[in-house]
Amino acid sequence: MSFSLTGKTALITGSSGGLGYKIAEVLASHGVAVALHGLEDPGSTEAAVKDLQNKHAIEAYYLQCDLANASELDRLIEDTESRLGRIDILVNNAVVRYFSPVEALSLDDWNRALAVNLTAPFRLSSQCIPSMRERGWGRIFNISSIYGSRGAVNRADYVVTKTALLGLTRSLALETAGDGITCNSICPGAMRTPDVDKRIEQIMDAQSLDEQEAEIAFLANRVPMKTFVDAGHVGEMVAFLSSPAGNTITGTMLANDGGWLAS
Repeated sequence: MSFSLTGKTALITGSSGGLGYKIAEVLASHGVAVALHGLEDPGSTEAAVKDLQNKHAIEAYYLQCDLANASELDRLIEDTESRLGRIDILVNNAVVRYFSPVEALSLDDWNRALAVNLTAPFRLSSQCIPSMRERGWGRIFNISSIYGSRGAVNRADYVVTKTALLGLTRSLALETAGDGITCNSICPGAMRTPDVDKRIEQIMDAQSLDEQEAEIAFLANRVPMKTFVDAGHVGEMVAFLSSPAGNTITGTMLANDGGWLAS
């Protein structure tokens, strides 16, 4: 399916690397001007920004912001609009998580998880919706997780916030229905991350397996397809839902998980 999103703009939180940056790459390949976001010093992201600009001939910027800081959060929209003019596509991807049993999870960590994972998507969405409504077009994506639909040990903050994002998605979708705005939640399954890489290496050492065998062992009791989710494919889901084919898809939870939720 061929389509262009040239002329559209996007803000993707948590996009200095990883999944967020992959989403930015895919949108840029479809002609979208992008604002990247993260906690890193701007100097460390210059190469990534220039790569997007050079490969796809689009405008790209990086904005440093702590989403747990209310004043910084409010400035993020202003700074993005000052560079891109408006925000057509909002991708709430940034996340923090703490691997801890409930009794050991500090109140400060709990509150930070709520601020970054849930309050920031709420606040950014509420700031973007009025201008999207005026233009009669907008896309909001809340990146949840398969853990938005199931529990997990030692991940209370992550499970609670990712579950709440699904409710926020449904509410926003209903409130904007008929305004040319859609709001959907994408729920990735297992992905290769630095933490997962370490666990794969541990399996390789402990069981004398090669990397492919260790991956299968890691996924065996989780993912029926026994394969990791490609971050680029999640980006393509965002792009597809931003195309005309996504005009009437709203309020949904779309899993890309290799069958994990079905098991």
